[in-house]
Amino acid sequence: MTDHPTPTPMNDDEAAAFAEEVFDRARKGDADMLGRLLEKGLPVNLRNGNGDTLLMLASYHGHLEAVRVLLEHGADPQIANDKGQLPIAGAAFKGNQAMIELLVEKGALIDGASADGRTALMLAAMFNRTSIVTYLLGKGANPNHRDAQGATALVAAQTMGAPDTVAQLQALAG
Repeated sequence: MTDHPTPTPMNDDEAAAFAEEVFDRARKGDADMLGRLLEKGLPVNLRNGNGDTLLMLASYHGHLEAVRVLLEHGADPQIANDKGQLPIAGAAFKGNQAMIELLVEKGALIDGASADGRTALMLAAMFNRTSIVTYLLGKGANPNHRDAQGATALVAAQTMGAPDTVAQLQALAG
C-alpha cells in the first residue's frame, strides 16, 4: 500500500493565482485544460472580478472549442458580467457568427439583452454585419425590440452609419 500525502490547502494568494490562471486559459482558448479542470470539479460558471464567466472570456476571444467544452459541462450562456453583457452580445460585437451559432444552439436566448437593452441583433446591425443579421432574424430575433434609449436595430444601424444593415432592416419593415 502506498501512502499518499494529504494535499495542503491553498492559501488566499495561491487560490487567487490559480483562479487567474484558469481565466487566462479561457481567454487563450485552452479547451483541453479547461475540460480537465472541469472534470476535476472546477465550477463551470466561475466568475472573475469583473463578473466574466469562463464562457464569456472564451467566447469573446473567439475560441469555439473552449466554448464547446464549457457548454458541454453545463456553462450557462445567459450569465451576464458586471456590465450586464452576455456572451452572445460579445460575439456579435466581435462579428463572430460561428460563435453566435454555437451559443444559440446550446441555449443562448436569441433576444437576450444586455443591461442597456441591446441584443445581438442590434450589435450586428450597428456594425453592418449582414450575414449575422440574416442568421439572427432567421432564428426569430425581434427586429422591433427596443434598447434602454428606445432604439431598435434599425435605428442603431442608422445611428452608426451601417448602410447594408439599414437597407436589410428597412426591407424587412417595408
